[in-house]
Amino acid sequence: MLDIKTIRENPDLVKTGALNKNDKCDIDKVLALDEKRREIIHQVEALKGERNTASGEIAKKKKAGENADDAIAAMRAVGDKISALDESQRQVDQELNELMAWIPNMPHESVPVGADESANVIIREWGEIVKPKFKVLPHWEIGEKLDILDLAGGAKISGSGFYVLKGAGAKLQRALIAYMLDLHSADGFLEVSVPHIVTADTMYGTGQLPKLADDMYQTDDGGMFLIPTAEVPVTNLYKKEIIDHDKLPVKMVAHTPCFRREAGAAGKDTRGMIRVHQFDKVEMVMIVKPDESYDHLETLTAQAEKVLQGLKIPYRVSTLATGDLSFAAAKCYDIELWSSGIERYLEISSISNFEDFQTRRMQCRYRNEDRKVTYPHTLNGSGVALARLIPAILENYQNEDGTITIPDVLQPYMHGTVRIG
Repeated sequence: MLDIKTIRENPDLVKTGALNKNDKCDIDKVLALDEKRREIIHQVEALKGERNTASGEIAKKKKAGENADDAIAAMRAVGDKISALDESQRQVDQELNELMAWIPNMPHESVPVGADESANVIIREWGEIVKPKFKVLPHWEIGEKLDILDLAGGAKISGSGFYVLKGAGAKLQRALIAYMLDLHSADGFLEVSVPHIVTADTMYGTGQLPKLADDMYQTDDGGMFLIPTAEVPVTNLYKKEIIDHDKLPVKMVAHTPCFRREAGAAGKDTRGMIRVHQFDKVEMVMIVKPDESYDHLETLTAQAEKVLQGLKIPYRVSTLATGDLSFAAAKCYDIELWSSGIERYLEISSISNFEDFQTRRMQCRYRNEDRKVTYPHTLNGSGVALARLIPAILENYQNEDGTITIPDVLQPYMHGTVRIG
């Protein structure tokens, strides 16, 4: 959530930022409500001063043995006015908070301005794309041919957009999870295991609610939600807490399933595992000092890249344009890996800096070196998602005889298995 002071002092900047994110939030209405709220507070303070003065006069009259009934009646009338204004302020506060919850985070000044992903800027590439001399089968074909991927089984038990991994396929996923958790833990990330169902307040804290409610799976009463990413429960571990400055940066990593309706993505990438409603992911979360957050964005991106470099899968890194940024992010890098079966890049990780947008919503604060309590910055990044990493391995490590070579770094986790076939 943005600071109302920022909106009040820089309305045109906030309007431009929201517009560049293709968001139609009503900043003028927010400013009008803020002005109304401040006017009510001014009136209440004046009336409280009047009531205090009257109270003193009543005490004097009573001490002097004089009749104070009229003064008491007048003071009660002032009290009634204060109560009415307090109720008005409560209503204004509620409406203001509801509108504030829909205002997106402002893009960082270094983010390229553009309406959609076509304006994203590729900043580096890694690895060499080698075109095999044989036809590489897409993962849904080779996976079913090797009997390690069962798309029909997933559809049978849960509907379209779900998959089943079997045998070596399930073992490959388990190996990838262990490899990534070990890699990140060795680099100082604390591994945590968190609930996969969270409260609406928790979803609000990281910015999924109310904006993205249609993409979420929720209980019938709307009070609990299946997590769309480990970012939600992991970041909220510090909800309503004050962290001492010497405990920063906080670095955490978790493996969880992720659940997304993908309501706005109908008809896109429907084949195989590329766009599904449930998938596993290893997620990294950081809580850091504000003046260090953009340095940490670079190191967190490098940490996600380290996964793909270990697997020797070509990838590229892009800076997202304003129109492709998420609701809560101030700046984001996307990592896309090369998938040789479909011959295109697939997004595998997003690494985002949210600045203090999430910590304000969560009421997560820190005590700085001057003992002042303020808001830290949060970052997260996929480290990485399995539903696109597994297809990339099945395609990039595919052999002419239809077998799949296991990447070197995964072989210890596969108990010596070097090939699926």
